[in-house]
This record gives sequence, structure tokens and C-alpha cells, in this order.
Amino acid sequence: MTPKQTLPEKAAVRPVRKAGPVAEPRRDGVRRALKALRGFARAQPLGATALLLICVFVLVALAAPWIAPHDPLEQFRRDILEPPSGTFPLGTDDLGRDVLSRTIHGARTSLIIGLATTAVSLVLGTAIGVVSGYFGRVPDLVVQRVMDAVQAVPGIVLLLFIAVILGPSVRNTIIALAVVITPSFNRIARAETLRVRQEPYVEAARATGAHAPRILALHVLPNILASVFTLGSLIFAGVIIAESALSFLGIGAPPPTPSWGLMLSEGVRYVERAPWMIIVPAVALSLAVFSFNLLGDALRDHLDPRVQRPALGRITGPWWGRRALSRLAPSLARATERIDPTDVRAGASGRTHAR
Repeated sequence: MTPKQTLPEKAAVRPVRKAGPVAEPRRDGVRRALKALRGFARAQPLGATALLLICVFVLVALAAPWIAPHDPLEQFRRDILEPPSGTFPLGTDDLGRDVLSRTIHGARTSLIIGLATTAVSLVLGTAIGVVSGYFGRVPDLVVQRVMDAVQAVPGIVLLLFIAVILGPSVRNTIIALAVVITPSFNRIARAETLRVRQEPYVEAARATGAHAPRILALHVLPNILASVFTLGSLIFAGVIIAESALSFLGIGAPPPTPSWGLMLSEGVRYVERAPWMIIVPAVALSLAVFSFNLLGDALRDHLDPRVQRPALGRITGPWWGRRALSRLAPSLARATERIDPTDVRAGASGRTHAR
């Protein structure tokens, strides 16, 4: 520093450091998503396996026109009830149609109906539940009485009634299932909204003059979506079963649409002569339902902070036994929560009886 140069001048001539590259928001979002997925896979390996199976079903449904060996509606009259062979890997049905091709295309039908029904029910039920739960009073009273009236009728009876009135088609099946399932999403969304609207951050937003739509969009919805999506994954499995049941009864997807339920209905008559007609769609349906149920349980255990793993102490034994017991911990916790020690009394014979 020269004698005439002051300290501010010296600071002013210092070279400015160049800022490093700014990470793109999209890349950060992808990294966070991958990190969350890895954390979910480590914490819930069974749930990750179920998610992988679901991805396989989705890929098969999307690529059905290219991976199916035959047209699902093509009839090979010379190969009726043909057992599995090189030409027909899983055999043919009573009309000579390839069972493998129909099973692959049946995945598309079941997933489309399940996705559309779950999406419609989730959006309608969540929107109605959030609005009625936040505002309360007369709107909440009217909406909940309507939902109670819908749920007062047994689901299968209401489903059959609507399906018979509308007629057999994919669109009518989606409408019937959505009417029956929407109250379930409404109840969970309303219950979570009643809890969230009492939180301090919602009270603070209301005190600052924020409008109700802004509060619902920024503070209420983000804090209830975890519970709603968890219910959605479980509902999805029930929708697939219900669609198969309607198709089995002849009021779901109309023939000759490839559907797992319709294939089961057609294969019942030939269960002794051609068991592959009923085994193949039954296995596919069971795997799909099992995967969605397993994913729903894993999401509930992973996203719900109220679920705690019980302290089982140190577990000895082979590594596979220790891992299995550690994965059973959430189930053990839920089972013990259902048992009330004060709700057990001793009978006259000395045995315990639950009230």
C-alpha cells in the first residue's frame, strides 16, 4: 500500500471472486427425488420391491401392443383350448385366443380403470373434504350428511346398482367405482384438514390477512397429501379387485375386451379341462393387488411420523432372520396398539376374556 493509498481504496481494488456455477433447479429436484427414493428403498425394502413390480406392470401395460405375441381378439379356431406350447406360451381359451396376449392387454384395462377411478375419486374427495373441513358450519354439515348417506349403503350393493343402471362399459365402470370410493377420500381429507387448520402457521397466515384459497393451497394441502396418497395406493388395489368382480359378473368391461375379471369368468367353466385359463389371470391379479397393498403399507410406515418402531432389543440369529424381524417391527407396533391392558378381565374359570 502506497503512502497516499487509503484502506478503502485498497479494498476497492481487490479482485472480485467469481461465483461458482449455480445448480439448476431441475437438477436439484431430480437429485432430491432420487435421494428420497433411495431413502425409501433402504427404510422399506419390501415397499421398494412392490414399487418395482408396479413399474413392471405399468411398462407391460404401456408396451402391450408390441410385446404381446398375438392380437388379444384374434381367434385361432384350430387351436381351441390348446395347452401351453411354443406358439402359445400360456395356452388358448375356449375361442382360440392367446391367453398370454389377453393377460398382457388385461393389465392395461385394469390399470387404466384403476388409475382413472383413483384419480377422479382423489381429486373430488380431497377437494370437497378440504373445503368442508376448513370452513365448517353449514357446508360441512350438508356435505358430510351426503357422504354418510352414500356410505350407509353397502359398497357392493351401491356399486352393482350403479353399474346395472349405466350398463357395461369401461367409462361406466369408472363412474360407478368413483361414486363409491369418493367418500373415503373425503373423510381422510376432512379429518386431516381439521387437524392442520389448528396449527400455528395456519393461524399466523390467517392473522396476516391471507385469503382462504391461498391458505388452502400453500399451508393445508401440502400437509395432508401424504395421508391422501397413502390411502390412494391402498384404494388402487381395491379398485382393481372391484373392476375384476364387475367384469366377472358381466357388468364391467364388456366382452371381448381383455380384462382379468372377464378372463376369470370365462375360465370358470373350463377349470378342469383348461386350468391355465383361470390360473394365469388369477396370478396376475393377485400380484398386482399384493404389490399395491404392500406399497400402501410401506408408504404409511414411511410417511406417518406417528408410526414408531418398537424397541425389540438385540436380535440374535442369522442375518436374514434379523432383517425379517426388523421389518416386522411396524406391524408389531400396530398390533400392540390395538390391545388395551385395561380392557381385559378375568372370567370365573380363571381365563381372561376381552370385553
